[in-house]
Parts: sequence; C-alpha cells; structure tokens
Amino acid sequence: MQEVRVDKWLWSIRLFKSRTIATEACKEGKVKLGDNQLKPSHDIKRGDLLFVYKDGFKLEIKVIDLLEKRVSATLAKNYYENLTPEDELNKYKAWYIGKAAAEIRERGAGRPTKKERREIDGHKENFLNDNEFWIEQDD
Repeated sequence: MQEVRVDKWLWSIRLFKSRTIATEACKEGKVKLGDNQLKPSHDIKRGDLLFVYKDGFKLEIKVIDLLEKRVSATLAKNYYENLTPEDELNKYKAWYIGKAAAEIRERGAGRPTKKERREIDGHKENFLNDNEFWIEQDD
C-alpha cells in the first residue's frame, strides 16, 4: 500500500467519528496539505503533514504509516504523529476543563428534548464558527 484516500485515513486513525464526517471536512476545506485544500479522494502518503481544522482547533498531523481499516485508538496512535503546537493544545485543554459537568437547566425542566438538543448544538456550532480564524475564505 503506497497511498490511501485522505478521508479514509482520517477516519481510520479515529480523528473523525465517521467517514462521512471526514469527507465533509475535506469538502469544506478543513483538511490541508501545505496550502492546498484536499478533496476527499486525494491520496496521501507516508511523511505528509496534514493541517486539520476540527471543532475550532487547528491540528497538525504527520502521516507515519498508511491505514485503510479502522482500528482501536491504541493501535491508531502508531500511524500518525501529533505535531500540533503547544499553544493550540493548551487552547483545547482550557476549553475542555469543566466540560464533563452537565449544562445548567431550569429546575424541573428535565432532560432536553430532541428539538432542544438540536438548538443547543446549533448554538455551540455558531460559537465555534464565529471563532474560526485560519480557514481562508474563497471570494
């Protein structure tokens, strides 16, 4: 195996929950090789340095080895090297601290309905999208 599709590889190393999400990230220009935005079908090879924009964070991932099938997280770590700068990692840690606690809701309101959950997720996505700073917009 000399080359593998970028969307398949990103899904295989568990950077994305599904291959469809990895494909969408590529189509939206959130996966780059150098300055070039990658299509989902772009073949990557060992040694490539990928820049992946996910959930408001800019990740730098170096391809150590190729992988076509999804494997466990412990095995997946052998196929890439995380070169994300320390300040970006600290940004993630600062964001993540305290996120395990439940969100605050009115007393007696119970669990959110499916509609309310979608609204909450929409607010979170809008917040993250408003804070995108490194994706270049095509005019």
